[in-house]
Amino acid sequence: MARKWTIDEDDAILSMRESGKSIDQIAKKFNATATQIRHRIYLHRPEGEPSEQTDSVRIKQLEKRVVQLQKALEIARRPKPEMKGVSLAKRSKGDYLRVIIPDTHGCKVNVPAFSALLADLEVLKPKEVVWLGDHLDCGGFLAQHHTIGYVSETDYTFEDDVAACNTHLDAVMERCPKAVHHYLEGNHEVRVERWITTQTLANKADSNYLRKMFGPELVLNLAKRGVHWYARGKFHMGVTVPGTIKLGKCHFTHGSRTGAHAASAMLRDFGGNIVYGHTHTMDSAHSRSVHHGSIGAWCPGALCELQPMYMHTQVTRWNHGYGLQFVREDGGFLHVNVPIIEGVSYLVPLTSAIG
Repeated sequence: MARKWTIDEDDAILSMRESGKSIDQIAKKFNATATQIRHRIYLHRPEGEPSEQTDSVRIKQLEKRVVQLQKALEIARRPKPEMKGVSLAKRSKGDYLRVIIPDTHGCKVNVPAFSALLADLEVLKPKEVVWLGDHLDCGGFLAQHHTIGYVSETDYTFEDDVAACNTHLDAVMERCPKAVHHYLEGNHEVRVERWITTQTLANKADSNYLRKMFGPELVLNLAKRGVHWYARGKFHMGVTVPGTIKLGKCHFTHGSRTGAHAASAMLRDFGGNIVYGHTHTMDSAHSRSVHHGSIGAWCPGALCELQPMYMHTQVTRWNHGYGLQFVREDGGFLHVNVPIIEGVSYLVPLTSAIG
């Protein structure tokens, strides 16, 4: 049962408190608890005056805040790691640009996409150009593994195909007159040798004779152009994978992997930096190895038709684009896959905006 306090008792409690008596002393006097005494004082305190209970809560809040500030001060006083200023990499005289041209497929080239590449070359002026192969389409009778089922697949000749590829070579070399050109044989160029071998019943002498007449490196006049030719079935530059070259710290090959994860597969195969074509799909994969550090695999896409007739049963994942590398004097490089969207490359406007 709650205790009933009289007015005289309340007056006495306030008087004792004003005289300096403690709460415990007053509680003992009235045979009450300290909480009861605080409550009586709180009820009769002058308006606007904080109670002892309110003061106690505030004190606890301030004490907690002091502890927080002490911890923050302790952390602020701890030794900080020295942050050295990082300077931007400067371009040296030995640095240059390398352009990688993926599959164009001769007569099956996408003209707007190839034109966008040519426009960029006017500005880039690369020192090195790598042709990844399949720049001849070699369709029709040379596509022995295909069943010809559409007239549109046979409406151009091998002569037309060769003329188209020569035109593409002329256009690029006109815009990069001082560049060193590397041409990797692709699986479509190999169709010529396969056809020759079949038609001559594998007679070596006859095969060599026909190759001298129809070999891709000959009909494209690569030797006269000063273009380095790398046959798919031979080893080059000490690389243990045929049809592959190494320039600086990066390998280049036409490629053989396909599928949604071709870049990852190529990276596992080579265990080092590799740029490839063949899939027509812009892709990249990155990893790190103990011996080579950060490594990557890149496919820059293609410059041919994105939906050829022989792919009529499925929508392709192919993309238009080309590769661009900023190469350091020591062979290190930065690779960028440059997309060409609806026949437009935004590389030059982008670099102009950056300044």
